[in-house]
Amino acid sequence: MSSHKKLNTWFATAICGNDITSSCLYVSALTIGMAGQYAWIALLMVAAVLFLFRKIYGEVVGALPLNGGAYNVLLNTTSKGNASVAACLTILSYMATAVISASEAMHYLHESIHSLPVIPATFALLLLFLCLTVIGISESAVVALVIFIFHLAAMALLILSASYFLFQNGTSVFQANFSLPVKGGGLVTALFFGFSAAMLGISGFESSANFVEEQKRGVFPKTLRNMWLAVSILNPLIALLAIAVMPVAQVDAHQQSLLSYMGSLTGGSWLATLISINAVTVLSGAVLTSFVGVNGLIKRMTLDRVLPQFLLKENKRGSSYRILIMFFLLCVSVLFVTNGELAPLAGVYTISFLLVMAFFALGNLILKIRRSRLPRPEYATPSIVVLALIAVGIALYGNVKMKPEYLVIFLQYFIPAMLLIYAMLNRNHIMEFLLGILRNITDSLRRFSIHSRKSINRYINKLHEQEFVFFSKGDDIATLNKVMIYVQENEITKKIKIVTVLKEHQMVPENFLKDFEVLDRAYPDIKMEYQTVIGEFVPSLIDKLSKEWNIPKNFMFISSPGDKFSYRVEELGGVRLIL
Repeated sequence: MSSHKKLNTWFATAICGNDITSSCLYVSALTIGMAGQYAWIALLMVAAVLFLFRKIYGEVVGALPLNGGAYNVLLNTTSKGNASVAACLTILSYMATAVISASEAMHYLHESIHSLPVIPATFALLLLFLCLTVIGISESAVVALVIFIFHLAAMALLILSASYFLFQNGTSVFQANFSLPVKGGGLVTALFFGFSAAMLGISGFESSANFVEEQKRGVFPKTLRNMWLAVSILNPLIALLAIAVMPVAQVDAHQQSLLSYMGSLTGGSWLATLISINAVTVLSGAVLTSFVGVNGLIKRMTLDRVLPQFLLKENKRGSSYRILIMFFLLCVSVLFVTNGELAPLAGVYTISFLLVMAFFALGNLILKIRRSRLPRPEYATPSIVVLALIAVGIALYGNVKMKPEYLVIFLQYFIPAMLLIYAMLNRNHIMEFLLGILRNITDSLRRFSIHSRKSINRYINKLHEQEFVFFSKGDDIATLNKVMIYVQENEITKKIKIVTVLKEHQMVPENFLKDFEVLDRAYPDIKMEYQTVIGEFVPSLIDKLSKEWNIPKNFMFISSPGDKFSYRVEELGGVRLIL
């Protein structure tokens, strides 16, 4: 997408905010079902955990402001394999979110239009948002903003209506609810299961990190703040008001449409209808968030050659339409395979989302250890990161304990998806294995074998032809050896340039050249070339060399820059940190 179309704070907040704030439509009822009258405390605990994640996300994305979220941080601190696990979980989470949100929206609409067929309508809604995102993220952001403002206005109206109802009728219901026995047999147990269920209310918080490159500078931390404020106010307050205006038994009886029922009780049928319409629109907005978030993530994975390059094809509006169509087809296939049943997808959604949050916290810890010199706008102390990680672990354990079958369903989706990603990461070895089989094929198929061998050899050679660059600061042989090990383990290539940028009249140390010759002999399968460039290591020089050598910037590597480095990582155009 062109730089002049980058998203401002409102548009970016609306895209990810529709996903996270739509949680108030179901999370209050879900948490009350687990924690009863103490649900609002569990939701406040979740708000506290989300506050910790604000700092965690702020540090990671501030240091590495590139699309991809958890995938991006693990790619720049560990290996492609580890990063791909996080990416696979994120894609599954987005896929489940899109289908669940679209289906739930059409179920709400079905309450008003009984003749509406839910599954075909869900398909149509997914198709609508495919078209919107293919048109362009900036254009779809306008739709997201309208939905977001309408949602906040509807929730504010519901809160005012419930508050006025409470003022008129007193607190007798509230007092009666608090005189009931605590669910689960004790306050700690109630809060444990309530907290575990309530953690689903922050799904969508990770979305902003997956399209950070489409946001203007300085917008990302504001989206985190805005999402945190919305969730911290809406979810606990709505749960508290629900307990104040109706018996807990009524809440349990209306879990699927609690807010609509609450609207009819406190304001009348007109408010219930308004809340239902709002539910349809904001859940539709969550579908849009899934398309935008997964587009940024898969595009980044494709640039890193984890996925096939044909996905990068863009239309005239700068949209990667092949990525969006592929995601749409995945969602539609899941919709028809499950026949619109939401329980299986809920299992995938729950575990995937919580694991993505855990990976982000782990990525933050690894960033502190391996990229300590990398400048960052804010810093989350290790104690904050560990506390947040423990909180996610508790929520994950609580959800699996409540619904053990969700873990089995999750693995049924995750394992095939991970096998596909693993095959893409190891396609070079797979091709060589196939080549070995074809070499031993019977004489009757010799002609087919020869043709296939040539095609596979051409493909393997094409993979190996891609050249990579490492910008060296005159590093010693130990550092260069780490670079070569990283390239061997993570990339498919037989060519690498080691480049040193020198000032006028500056000479390369003689010891460095000797070290380079030793290293060249140590890696006979990789053609190593050493080159010096006169100038300064600035973004314009990287642009020039990338065009001159026809090497994409994401195939250029550097070690972590220190505090004295004048440029931020994103200004280098996607150059990867590997040391």
